[in-house]
Amino acid sequence: MNFENVIGIDVSKNTIDVCIHLNQLSNQFKNDKKGLYLFFKWVNSHCNNLSKILFVFEHTGMYSHLITTFFDDKQCCYFIAPALDIKRSMGIVRGKDDKVDARRIALYGYRLKEEIKPTKKHNKSIIQLKSLMSLKTKLTKQRASYKATLGEQKGIYKVKDFKDIFEVQEKMIHYLSKQIKSIESEIIKIIKSENELLINLNLILSIKGIGMQMATTMLITTENFKKFENWRKFASYCGVAPFPYQSGTSIKGRNRVSQLANKKIKALIHMCAITAIQHNPEMKNYYEKRVEIGKSKMSTINIIRNKLIARIFAVVNRQTPYVNTMKFA
Repeated sequence: MNFENVIGIDVSKNTIDVCIHLNQLSNQFKNDKKGLYLFFKWVNSHCNNLSKILFVFEHTGMYSHLITTFFDDKQCCYFIAPALDIKRSMGIVRGKDDKVDARRIALYGYRLKEEIKPTKKHNKSIIQLKSLMSLKTKLTKQRASYKATLGEQKGIYKVKDFKDIFEVQEKMIHYLSKQIKSIESEIIKIIKSENELLINLNLILSIKGIGMQMATTMLITTENFKKFENWRKFASYCGVAPFPYQSGTSIKGRNRVSQLANKKIKALIHMCAITAIQHNPEMKNYYEKRVEIGKSKMSTINIIRNKLIARIFAVVNRQTPYVNTMKFA
């Protein structure tokens, strides 16, 4: 789309700072329903054709959720920019100010307005799944902490002297386990309520080595495979795609993965690769053959990580389950 103007928005917990790029007009509004209504009224008074305006802001978690749903309801064109991308586009910057940040975000959007593809409307089910998965991760970490502490204490203290302390922690572990199961049931319920999500989940689970945790994470991160064009872009996003490391004649390093990655998904796909090596004869055979001829174990695991990602995208694109061709060999 050919956008005539760009409005940069710096979103914080209580307020939003906005800047209309061409007019260089700035203002601040509250980050609530009333504040967003006043913001929209202010924009209408200074801009004629809203369909030719692009709103640009950073992803700030739940703080940007209200403005995202507001733009979806108003059918406005908006782009949620990666924070690091905006930060690096600013060059050398000293100090920090919300008003100045809004102006810089507007400049960033205006420079790239011909290349930017507006963010698509968010799926309500995906947003719910994301919140539930985040809560589940938090509760799982808390449960693991209680289990570790309880295990250490039982190895040192006598049970009869510290009975109350042990009981309290055991009750907490039991309660957290119950809540985690409840969240898992709710996640399955949401997926089953949307046929497209359920079909893609079953397709992903047909791949040996991929479990429920990874399958659900893939649905959320890729927004049901609408966010990434192909598996290579997703591999780059989660930090398993190797890139060259060389410059002129002095630097000639091996290809390596980038540290700019979603570390949580990278950790998940790594665990899936290890599981595949242990339980998938094809992956196990491939791993052992490469290690035998002297190839690096870590680079081989990384290849398997890429293979799993490629297979996930392949089964979803084909809309057919994965077929283990090795059994026909």
